[in-house]
Amino acid sequence: MKPEAKMYTATVSGKTVSFETGKLAGQAGGSVTIQLGNTMVFAAATMGKEPRAGISFFPLSVDYEERMYAGGRIPGGFFRREGRPSEEAVLTARLTDRPLRPLFPKDLRNDVQVILYSLSADGENPIDILAINAASAALMVSDIPWGGPVGAVRVGLIDGEFIINPTFAQIETSALDLRLAGTRDAILMVECGATEVPEETMIQALEIGHQAIQPLIEVQERMAAEVGKPKRDDYPRFAVDETLKAQVAASFTQKIHDVLDHNYSKVELDNAIRALQEEAVAALVTEEEDFPQSGDVINAFSEVYKAIVRERILERGQRPDGRTTTQIRPIWCEVNYSPIAHGSGIFTRGETQILTLATLGTPRDAQEMDNLTPTDKKRYIHHYNFPPFSVGETRFLRGASRREIGHGALAERALLPVIPPEKEFPYTLRLVSEALSSNGSTSMGSVCGSTLALMDAGVPIKAPVAGIAMGLIKQGDRYVILSDIQGIEDALGDMDFKVAGTEKGITALQMDIKISGLTPQIMSEALTQAREGRMHILGKMLEVISEPRPDLKPHTPRIITIQIPSEKIGAVIGPGGKIIRSIQEETGAKIDIEEDGTVFIATADGESARKAREMIEALTEEAVVGRIYTGRVVRITDFGAFVEILPGQDGLVHISQLDSMRVERVEDVIREGDEITVMVTDIDREGKIRLSRQAVLEGWTAEEAKARDRGGGRRGGGGGRRRNGERRGGDSRRRGRGGRR
Repeated sequence: MKPEAKMYTATVSGKTVSFETGKLAGQAGGSVTIQLGNTMVFAAATMGKEPRAGISFFPLSVDYEERMYAGGRIPGGFFRREGRPSEEAVLTARLTDRPLRPLFPKDLRNDVQVILYSLSADGENPIDILAINAASAALMVSDIPWGGPVGAVRVGLIDGEFIINPTFAQIETSALDLRLAGTRDAILMVECGATEVPEETMIQALEIGHQAIQPLIEVQERMAAEVGKPKRDDYPRFAVDETLKAQVAASFTQKIHDVLDHNYSKVELDNAIRALQEEAVAALVTEEEDFPQSGDVINAFSEVYKAIVRERILERGQRPDGRTTTQIRPIWCEVNYSPIAHGSGIFTRGETQILTLATLGTPRDAQEMDNLTPTDKKRYIHHYNFPPFSVGETRFLRGASRREIGHGALAERALLPVIPPEKEFPYTLRLVSEALSSNGSTSMGSVCGSTLALMDAGVPIKAPVAGIAMGLIKQGDRYVILSDIQGIEDALGDMDFKVAGTEKGITALQMDIKISGLTPQIMSEALTQAREGRMHILGKMLEVISEPRPDLKPHTPRIITIQIPSEKIGAVIGPGGKIIRSIQEETGAKIDIEEDGTVFIATADGESARKAREMIEALTEEAVVGRIYTGRVVRITDFGAFVEILPGQDGLVHISQLDSMRVERVEDVIREGDEITVMVTDIDREGKIRLSRQAVLEGWTAEEAKARDRGGGRRGGGGGRRRNGERRGGDSRRRGRGGRR
């Protein structure tokens, strides 16, 4: 029997968002399908029956599976099935995870898994925002304990007007691409790319976005009330033993304060705290069965340590490394570190160090995109690597993690608004940021390192970009905003708020939060404080390199751009690519041709570029009446000769136009394979070309050539001229053949 589906709708800025539940995936904890336009996303949320043993964290996993059938496409590759998630799919999963995670009970240790599928992609409405709403709705109707719902929208800015949930086409022209998720009362997650948007405008966008999510929250609350399952309240609760916690606090509070008073480096602080933790385990763990185990003591110690660090910041304004709340760690920078890379920059802030290297390639090197968005290629690419040695650890290297993909995308988004357009700077740019040392905000360090590397490479960016990570310690109504947070402040704090931008405005923004949400007031203060810190960092960078180098490095390929008629592309490529390969082999150039006839020629030296350009222009040049060409005789007839004046283009020199004297036989003057110089005297509507050698010998002007072609030559008789200037009648036999090819 077909199950009865329940349909719910919400109107967001005039657009209908539909939720359906009860039809699909009946054995999941909760399942929902969401639709906007013809884009559909399915979400299922399920919780494991028992808690995972031996862990002190909440095991939540959120996975988005990008199905190509949603766009009516078959995946590429040998197996013709989806493989490893694309970068876009990973970013969508991360985007969905972040607003969900803070709302789960702190004592939950059962596995919770949220899985999302794309069911339909119309190429107009993005999937990522729908995925967040779908996941939230699935959790709301499930039996999983959760403090939602969450609503999510995208905010654009076009011609000064804010647009809610813009289409892909609108996003292309928008100065803002802000994705926001939150509860009824507060904002939980922000992900944003912008074109140097001022802080005041960003605050307005956040407020408008938070207002826009309210209908989505209301409809989910209605779904939970009408069709939601009872929440499971019988799960085993994880809790730190309060008696044990009190014992640790009594014995180790002062010792922890003493360690923090030293303003240690990261490694020194970690070692000192680890020593105290081991001392606590040794003092409180015995072999008796009823006494606490080492894991219980470690958890209790961690709670005490966290409370002390937070209290010192809230009550005393004392950070673990001794800085004030707005103070930035010492910064040093260097450029031109790699002698071969096209550009390189080192950015070091405190114990965080990033080495970014830039490579400039041809348009052919652009990344081809195979996902459900309309974007088919990407010419600016940023990759981020986080090796284990950067935090003094060891682990297997297994390719880029979801975190590395996310951090790389954030830094890429921060620089994208200042990258010159392809028509002005026809290069593909790949930047790689290596996190060589980490103690807080390597992603923002990668933004700074990227700016240094691009300017060192001579890329004419519109403006330098810097980034900073902000933190928050909040207890009740009390809160402190921290500039340039380090690792411990991120781990023990309530917010990681990353802001990148130029002197003019914001280019990227990302917020991760661990509490129930942020008010607009806190967001506004954080943005204002972030700008002050960003300007300080930017000033330090510009002391090392103040603007892009005027020239590219000597070993950087030079790219010149020419435009050819699109109908001539085949002539340049040749059958099976034969002609373009021969040009590349002869000149050493790399040649890329766009569909509109734009040709990019990349070479290591100017002479090779010049030669390749001349060869391409010769293949695509059009004959012009009155212009003189030197060509090869390709065929002889009794009424004249056909001469190839340009590659693939030949015209007829009538026998009457071969010489200043009367010519009885063509072979008396020229033979096949000879090179002769001729003038174009006419091109008819069919593109047939008439040539004259006589015009060159006698020095006719272009106007004379046109006039004599119309009044003489093979139309008016022989068209020849004696050396004394006396006209001669034409040969009727030759004249009757017409002389056209």
